[in-house]
Amino acid sequence: MDVSTFLRVFVQLLVTVLFFVVTARILISWINPRFEGPVARFLYETTEPLLAPIRRVLPRVGMIDLSPMVLGMVLLVLMRVLLLR
Repeated sequence: MDVSTFLRVFVQLLVTVLFFVVTARILISWINPRFEGPVARFLYETTEPLLAPIRRVLPRVGMIDLSPMVLGMVLLVLMRVLLLR
């Protein structure tokens, strides 16, 4: 396996794992909105650096936070682009 193939597979795996972590954060936020506990804390601390810049740019839509949906769509597009290579 050459270096470029390794990097491509690594980035694909990273993007896929991030997508599932963001999805898990969305689901946990419905049950535990204060992110108490070690798993919820891990999900919050892992995704917040990615969601905060998106949240600053997006306009407010009532009490709904659309930043996880935007990040999820970006990650899906990245997965699709990486799989086509």
